[in-house]
Formats: sequence, C-alpha cells, structure tokens
Amino acid sequence: MRKIYPIVCILILFLAEAALLTVFACKGGDFRQDTVAVNEILKFVETNWEYLEECTFSEDIPEKYDFAVLDGDGGILWRTAEGLRENVNAAIAHRDTVLNVEREGRAVGKVIIRNGTEEDYAVQKRNLAAALGGILLAQAAALLGYTAWLQWRLVLPFDRLKGFAERVAGGNLDVPLEMDRHNLFGAFTESFDIMRSELKKARLAEARANAGKKELVAKLSHDIKTPVASIKAASELGLALAGSDRLRDNYTQIIRKADQINSLITNLFTATLEELQQLSVCPVDLESGVLGELLENADYLHRAALPQIPSCLLHADQLRLQQVLDNIFANSYKYADTEILVTIFRENSRLTLTVEDFGGGVPGEEIPLLKEKFWRGSNAGDREGAGLGLFISDYFMREMQGALTMENGAAGLLVRVEIPLSGAV
Repeated sequence: MRKIYPIVCILILFLAEAALLTVFACKGGDFRQDTVAVNEILKFVETNWEYLEECTFSEDIPEKYDFAVLDGDGGILWRTAEGLRENVNAAIAHRDTVLNVEREGRAVGKVIIRNGTEEDYAVQKRNLAAALGGILLAQAAALLGYTAWLQWRLVLPFDRLKGFAERVAGGNLDVPLEMDRHNLFGAFTESFDIMRSELKKARLAEARANAGKKELVAKLSHDIKTPVASIKAASELGLALAGSDRLRDNYTQIIRKADQINSLITNLFTATLEELQQLSVCPVDLESGVLGELLENADYLHRAALPQIPSCLLHADQLRLQQVLDNIFANSYKYADTEILVTIFRENSRLTLTVEDFGGGVPGEEIPLLKEKFWRGSNAGDREGAGLGLFISDYFMREMQGALTMENGAAGLLVRVEIPLSGAV
C-alpha cells in the first residue's frame, strides 16, 4: 500500500492545482460598492456638514469605506485617511463614488468615497497566483522525488541485474547478486541468485566429472602402456632372432603398431583445451577509468581501497577482464579471507594492476602450478572449487596480449595483471 503514496500525493497536488486554476479562471472582479454603506456616509456628511472641520473619529463615523469631503470650491474639507484622491476627475478615473452633498436643496460640496474593490481584487489575484505557484513547485518537487525513487528502486536494481547476467553468460558464477529483500523486485533478484548457485553446483559437478575422467584416462594410459611395452619388447626380441624375411616383416609391423598405440595413449593423456576455444575474447579500446567499476564489482565484500587510476587507453575485453578480477578476488576471499591491497601503475606499454592479500602466501614450489588446469593448492582443504579460475584467467589475459603472474609478496600472495595499452598490441 505504501508504494502508491507518492502517486496519491502527486494526484492530490494535481487536483488542488486544477481547483485553483478553475477559481482563477472563473473569478471575476466585482467593483460595485455597498449602496447602504455609501448612503450612510452621505447622510453622515450632510448631517455633520457644519461641524466637519472639528469632527473627530467616533462610533458615528461609517468605517466601511474611506472618504473625503470637498467644499463647493473643490478644496479638501475633511477626510478619514491620508492618500485619498482629492479631485473629482481622479476619483472618477479610479471608479470612486462621487456624490453631491446637499443642504436645504442645494449642493454645498461633494463626498468622494474610495472604491478599494479593484485593489482588493488585485491582491486576491496575487495571492491566488502565489498559491498556484507554490503548488506547482510542490508538484515539481514530488515528481523529481518520485523519479529519484524510481531510479533507486527500479532502474539501479535492473542495471545490477544486467551486469550479473553478463557475468553469468561469461561463465563467472562465483560473485553473488547483491539484493535488497525489501526492494520491489527482491524476490525476483533472489531467484536469479538461486539460479547462479544452481549453475555453480552444476559447473562444479561437471568439473569433478572432468577431473574424474582425466584421472581415469591417466590410469587407463598407465595400465595400457605396460602391456604395450611388453609386446614391443617381445617383438623387438623376435625381430632380432627371426630367421626369415617374412618373420622380420611381421615383427616390424607389430613394433610399428605398438608405437602407434603408445602415441594415441599419450595424446589421450594430454588434456586438450577445446572448451576454452568456445570462450571468445574480443579486445577493444577502453578508458582506464573503467577499471574502477570492474574493481568495485569484483570486490563485493569491500576488502580493498580503490587506488588512483592513471589516465590512459587500454586494449582489453571488458567482460573477460571482469572475469579475471572476479576470479582473483574470489580466490583471495576463499583462501586468505583478509584485507586486500590493490595498486595500479603504468609500466612501459602496459598498465599493471596488483592484488595482494595478507594470508601468508602459498608454498614456493606450488606457485608455478597455480595456473594449471584442475590443480588446487595444498591449502584448498574442503573448500569448494574446480581448479579452473586462474587457468581460465591466464588464458583470457594471453588472448588480450597481456599477462597474469603470481608470486609471494611481503604478507601474502601477490597477483599481477598486466593489461596492454592501446596501440601497443
């Protein structure tokens, strides 16, 4: 119900505005004076004509209108207030009432009764216009506030959802979708994050299956190579002892086939990278300032302070670069769980970004293996993972003509991402 309050407020302001406009359009100026009050003033002047100069204000003086009294020569004889019009022509021009003062059947002077209805009407119009202007300003403020509210509650969540969908489409399933359960689309966005979680489980299951298949191929290769080696050794012995050309030809053929089988087994044992060939990398020119947004997206737990970013033009795939940073920060969260130090500096024809945690690093002998496919470090424990994050990130950086390297820093693992500058590729 509270969601419609802004609309109700705007509607009320609109109705008030329409009502004021109607009043403003329909209200006309009534410049007529009260006849009874005018006659009372005239009667008062005629009754007190001889005493006007000595007359002071009392309850007997009509107070509805201000008036001035002129003698027979047009001179001011008496008035109730300063600033009254004191000649007949000016009074008529301003719609004041001018009446003859008669004594014993002859005119002895005139009374000019001020007509203030026109000024009063002008004041009313100004007040009405001011009220209308105030309502218009309130309506504009309400509309601006409602627009800002829509931006915050609708547009921004959908922008985040768009970025989330791009990450999922790019294969990054580690970064959760930030959501507000009180948002209009809270349940909707929660469903998307559940989908990400289920896809991640499926990806992990697939990775475990692939690792299992690789282990099976390794075992079968070992098991098959042993008898093949025995067959080849026996054939070589037979070839050495053969007494006829036909036997020598047969043993030679057996040896060749054994070598062919051994080559096929070796090819099976070497893992292919066919799945990576399906992940396209399309570098374009990017402003270096985009790194700020990518780092903020990757550091969703806010463990790092955003450093100053040198102004330059990069040559990179924004989506794939986001995946690289996502994988680096996700690994730091998972295995170090500490604050993160990020530095960015320009070096020769590349922009170098370093990410260092404070988790103590990894054994030196394991550093060359960190980018191997399906390999996980000795500190992995029971933490979930497939051993593909850094492997894929390294592939992305090489496709962008950049580099991804790792080493033990002063306090923990330091990952260096080198992004080529535009024109240097």
